[in-house]
Amino acid sequence: MDAQGRFPREAVDALGKAGFLGLTLPAEFGGMGQGIRVTCAVLDEIAQRCASTAMVYLMHVCGCACYVAAPQAAGAAMRQAASGRHLSTLAWSEKGSRSHFWAPVSQGVQEDGRVVLNAQKSWVTSAGEADGYVVSTRTPGGSAPTDTMLYLVLKGEKGVSVSGPWSALGLRGNASAPMAFDHCAIPAERALCAPSKGFDTMLGVVLPWFQLGSAAISAGVSEAATAATVAHLAGGRLEHLNSPLASLPNLRARLAQMRIETDRTRAHLASIIDAVEQPGPQTMLMVLESKAAAAEAAVRVTDLGMQACGGAAFSRHLSLERNFRDARAATVMAPTTDVIHDFIGRALCGMELF
Repeated sequence: MDAQGRFPREAVDALGKAGFLGLTLPAEFGGMGQGIRVTCAVLDEIAQRCASTAMVYLMHVCGCACYVAAPQAAGAAMRQAASGRHLSTLAWSEKGSRSHFWAPVSQGVQEDGRVVLNAQKSWVTSAGEADGYVVSTRTPGGSAPTDTMLYLVLKGEKGVSVSGPWSALGLRGNASAPMAFDHCAIPAERALCAPSKGFDTMLGVVLPWFQLGSAAISAGVSEAATAATVAHLAGGRLEHLNSPLASLPNLRARLAQMRIETDRTRAHLASIIDAVEQPGPQTMLMVLESKAAAAEAAVRVTDLGMQACGGAAFSRHLSLERNFRDARAATVMAPTTDVIHDFIGRALCGMELF
């Protein structure tokens, strides 16, 4: 999948067949009804094998969070997802507002009981592959950047198209391509939020799932890199010295650092999950921390692995080179690490975030 830069359809179908597309959906819609702790464990496991599949799955979980918040509009989609026949994703980022995903520049228009969408979305995971797109747009008639709506747009509807290819450094299989919604008319009943409350749904409903889920993916990538390094150092040999690569103390030291960073990431994520399950005054601050901390740790871990394994990693004989590239995606994926740091600084100084 990584070598060909293609969507991991087999993996998505396998997840659907096993019921995992309904992991977080309520039992009354056929889902498993699991929460964020189990979801993070699942994402961690998937990411250890394929970070692209994990990202596709995370965006599905985020789309499903919107569905659960608006069952009157997305009941059918939830039942289809629970039966493995519906993959969801988010279509939020736009070129005009870039990584400020919460502020679309497109604006819906009400027309004969329908909403007409005209939006150019810059990065949509599972573009052209998903069955349901949670599309953001400014509220018809609204003026403020955060006066927004979320709508469910289904695959195959008129005016929906993928408007560019995906060829990236890492996460090469998640099909995160630009999409166009040109004069796409959908029923107004497909709204996934109350009038002008899209911003609230983005931050209050979806952001915790995305932030913690992204952190879990970074933890999985770190774990995969650490395991690959252990295998290489224990299995590779210095034949002229009749000793394993692990006999070199500098390589063992790098491996130790990888293990510490990975364990620290997991411990931090576990504490944030605790805070989400039992909310307190620091919960939102910790949610903001989760993605940035785990992403930066994964960059450090995979860099150490590349150094420890040297040419074997650089020449793609190990999975480390893929882990190295995949780890970097989280730092530039909205909200970017720089934006998160600004949010955290603002929160600590008692400033408004938006």
